[in-house]
This record gives sequence, structure tokens and C-alpha cells, in this order.
Amino acid sequence: MPSAPNDAPQILELAETHGIKLQPDSLSVNEAGLDYRVAMARGLDDVQWVLRIPRRDDVSAKLDDERKILDFIAPRLGVPVPRWQVSHRNLIAYQALPGKPGLTLDPATGQPIWHFDNTSRVYAEDFGRLLQRMHAIDIEEARRAGLIVETPEQVRATWASDIARVRAEFNVAESLVRRWENWLADDSYWPRRVAMSHGEMYPAHVLINSDDTITGVLDWTTAKVGDPARDFVFQKMLGVDAVFEATVDAYVKAGGQVWDRLGDHCTELLAASPVGYALFALITGKPEHREAAAAGLMPSETM
Repeated sequence: MPSAPNDAPQILELAETHGIKLQPDSLSVNEAGLDYRVAMARGLDDVQWVLRIPRRDDVSAKLDDERKILDFIAPRLGVPVPRWQVSHRNLIAYQALPGKPGLTLDPATGQPIWHFDNTSRVYAEDFGRLLQRMHAIDIEEARRAGLIVETPEQVRATWASDIARVRAEFNVAESLVRRWENWLADDSYWPRRVAMSHGEMYPAHVLINSDDTITGVLDWTTAKVGDPARDFVFQKMLGVDAVFEATVDAYVKAGGQVWDRLGDHCTELLAASPVGYALFALITGKPEHREAAAAGLMPSETM
């Protein structure tokens, strides 16, 4: 379980300045997030609260964008999303949603801790139906709400631009460069349609019940209308074909549209994941992130 931090009094005081009085002995903090510290605590009325504390100014600058996404997605998704009671550059706070994350990280080791059977067919199918509902959201409504809307061409062009930027800043293994170039050049990998996409749809951001059904979705910072495959990537990363296939089958049965190389495209998105971390390292400017990103771009063996 996440532990109480040394600055617990300051966190309690921060919450109280925004009108939330918490029970001190109930406070715990998860430090795993790159952008936010996440604290959990009970109010004096025993209501459970989630406190997200931005780590950097560039994170605080995006709060209005995420709030806009939440306001748009909440009545359309079919399961709860956070409804912020406090939205300030130094604190986001909301009452906890039902269920618990399917995945957390051990605060001491950083190793994943699973809170459900990640090969569960019940979860895989419910996840597929959830993706179908999200991907069916009207794109023009999203545009009118001020969300980012990409075209299929822009999805691919953005990857090309991001890869070029990373190559300009870091040494990158030639095997990765060749793989990315082949991926970018091959039309068969790429979606011909875009959809409302969460972007980091994996069990750490998905709340579940004891029966493995989904009760809520967290952390919408990367959501936009873009590549629908982004939301299938983690199911593919598990490496269990039956889980991925169950998700895709439930998605299609619910009305979702897929293309022949969806699974292959997900595999290539995973192979390109060092690009995203390298961009993050450039944003933060922190040597430890740059060092870790550089290591990921020069692996001894690629996927």
C-alpha cells in the first residue's frame, strides 16, 4: 500500500485551504506517476477523496484542457469519470469513484501489483465494449467542445515528426530507426479512421469491481480524437492472444470497426514507446529522465 509521506502535514493543509478537511491517519500517497503525486484520504465525514498534486508547471498548465475533456466525456462514456470538486494549479481533488484500479506499482520496488486476473475474459470483453462506446462518440461534437481532433494523415505525420525530433536529440539504435521507418512507410498498418481515444487505457487507469467489470476510468490527460489503436495497446502488450482477441471480438460485436493489421499496429506502437518517454524527458529537462530515455533508445535487443 502507498505510505504516508514526510510532507503529510503540508498535503493536509493544502487540502484544507481548498475546503477539504481530511483525517490525518487516513492519508497515503502514491509517488509512481510522472506528472502527479496522487494522495488518498478520508474526509471528516468518511468520504474518500483523491488528491492529484501536479509535479511541474507544465502539468498545471494543462488542467483546463483535461477538465474540458472530462466535462465532454462524462455523459457519453457509460461509466463514471472523475468530477473535480477542486481544480487549481496546485491541486485537483475529487471524491473517489467506485471500484479500485486493476494495477498499481509497489512504491518500494516499482514492480506492478495486479488486483485482478489480467487474463480475465470478463474484463477483456467489458473493456472491448467500453472502447466501442468511447470510439463511437461523435467527432464533430468533440471538435465543437474544443478537444484535439486529428485526421488519419495527421496521426501518422505526428509520429514522423516526433521520431525526427527524438533522433535529433538522442542517439537511437539503427534497428529501431529501420523498424520505425518501415512502419511509417507501410499503409497497411495505419487506421483509415480516427476516434475519441483515451490514449493510456490500461488497468492502472481502469477501476474494476470484484467481478472484473469496469466501474470507472481515470486520468484523461492524453485524450483526443486520434488513433483508436492507442486504446488496444496494453491488451496487446500482455502477450496473451486470447485476451487481445476477446477484447477485439467484443468491440466488433458491439459495433466497433477494426482493420486487418490492428494487432500488428499495436505491436509497432509498443516498439515506438521509447519515443514518448524521450519527448517527456525533453519537456522535463531532468537528467534522470534523459538518461533513462537514452537507455530505452539504445537497447541491446529490440522488440
